[in-house]
Amino acid sequence: MATIRAHRRLAAILAADVVGYSRLMEQDETGTMATLKARWSKIVRPLIAEHHGRLVKLIGDGVLVEFGSAVDAVQCAITLQEQMAQANEGLPEAYRILLRIGINLGDVIVEEGDLFGDGVNVAARLESLAEPGGICLSGSVYDQVKRKLPADFAALGPQVLKNIAEPVHVYRIRLVNSAKPGKASRVDEPLALPAKPSIAVLPFTNMGQDAEQEAFVDGLTEDLITDLSRHPELFVIARHSTFAYKGKAADVRQIARDLGVRYLLEGSARRVARRVRINAQLIDAANGDHLWAERFDRDLEDIFRVQDEVIGQIVEALLGWLAAPPPRTRPTDLRAYDLCVRARALVGRSPEAEREATLLLQQAIALDPGYAEAYRWLAFNLWTTWVHCGGPIEPNRHRAVELAERAVALDRHDAGSRWVLGLLLAYEGRWSESDAEYATALKLDPNHADAWAMQSELLTYNGQPAAAIEGVQKALRLNPHPVGWYYWALGLAQYGARQYENAVETLCNEATYRTASRRILAASLAQLGRMDEARQEAALFMVSNPHFTISFWAASQPFRDEAMRDHFVEGYRKAGLPE
Repeated sequence: MATIRAHRRLAAILAADVVGYSRLMEQDETGTMATLKARWSKIVRPLIAEHHGRLVKLIGDGVLVEFGSAVDAVQCAITLQEQMAQANEGLPEAYRILLRIGINLGDVIVEEGDLFGDGVNVAARLESLAEPGGICLSGSVYDQVKRKLPADFAALGPQVLKNIAEPVHVYRIRLVNSAKPGKASRVDEPLALPAKPSIAVLPFTNMGQDAEQEAFVDGLTEDLITDLSRHPELFVIARHSTFAYKGKAADVRQIARDLGVRYLLEGSARRVARRVRINAQLIDAANGDHLWAERFDRDLEDIFRVQDEVIGQIVEALLGWLAAPPPRTRPTDLRAYDLCVRARALVGRSPEAEREATLLLQQAIALDPGYAEAYRWLAFNLWTTWVHCGGPIEPNRHRAVELAERAVALDRHDAGSRWVLGLLLAYEGRWSESDAEYATALKLDPNHADAWAMQSELLTYNGQPAAAIEGVQKALRLNPHPVGWYYWALGLAQYGARQYENAVETLCNEATYRTASRRILAASLAQLGRMDEARQEAALFMVSNPHFTISFWAASQPFRDEAMRDHFVEGYRKAGLPE
């Protein structure tokens, strides 16, 4: 029997994989496999043949293709992404198949029809840098196609790729139909309905004469959102996005279209002395029908029982009878509840507001030492006072960890306490414990937009910016009208992924522009060679953060990946931030 010998040749290698493949398989294994099989047979294979490529291997969610021409490889990739985008039209977002594609021109080893060597490895690494629905090229490919294809190329600069000895110059192709994470807010685009029953809870109207009860009614709305979110069978919009409609007269169908949901819960509440009256109604925004309505008139002490009843009846109306998630620990003192509701509206607003929140939360804990949520918010509030301070670490750091651990001990079923503890543990270098807390948080509440967004920061620091971008995109879908730090988290991940132009676009969003995220904006501009703008943004950042130093920042952030830390430090130095 003749021995088949390996040989070398120059080839253009295209590597592609499916974004979020594990998630797609988990939610619908049969449907995902059927869709992928159809895409491979109807789109991928015909395009490979049309552009004179050779399918080397097709493995589950990935494909490796060899071309004799770089032009053929890139043209095939562009057409492939365009046709995949067309095939996704009309599908729920959760079921869309998005590809990342990397293309490299290099020397490969051919053995028994398979390909090996750095030429293949670089293509695979480039694929991991690409955006969902996007294409990344090596400099060797760009040199071959730049004058031969009418594509829009953007330089990402030299990139250090895992297990590749020398940095590789990388370019991406801007595609009109690609899913661009650089679009930080998607509220201007139509949002496809999720596969699950989707719902938004609008701010309840305060029907009382006392304006001070506004916080109580807002707190009731927030608690209903939290309790609904814990049902994994539902898709629930986050509080910040629904409160964007507070006090505004708007058509429920338009609100549902803006938020990308089918159902809306709206209502009113009135608190007088020791009584509370609540009216609630569930609306099918697709046709304006009222699916369920109820009035509750109870003693104030029954407020949490009423919340449970409302949630139970909504879930039954949308899904039928289901076992309820494990119960959360409720406060035993309503005065403590009122203080916590007032405090959580202040967290993250300003240094002055955070100091007031600290006082209110301390008072709540004094009244109700077993109130887990108060410990959680106090822990998070103390964390914000030191993590971005740019100066010596305060005792608040260690106190915050103790409080977060206490919150979890008091209520092991509260996703909020879990992700806050996970965040603080990461800053202590207790990474495996941090990962476990985030996994538990998202299992308890898969709709927790804040947890998805905050976890993305840690993924960036862990050298996983592509996963971080995907996490922020999940958060933005759950929270289409987000707080400003979502853009901070997205810009951070985009910088980590060397998507500097996207990072600049994201970090110039008005919601985050005048915050400490300016340092990431400055670094992104510097990496693009826009030095005058970079230095101006760095100077503006230092006006508000006079104690910031690169050395303190690098030492205090939860980096697990030294190359990622060095990449940020490089950008800050280029922008002129102080050592």
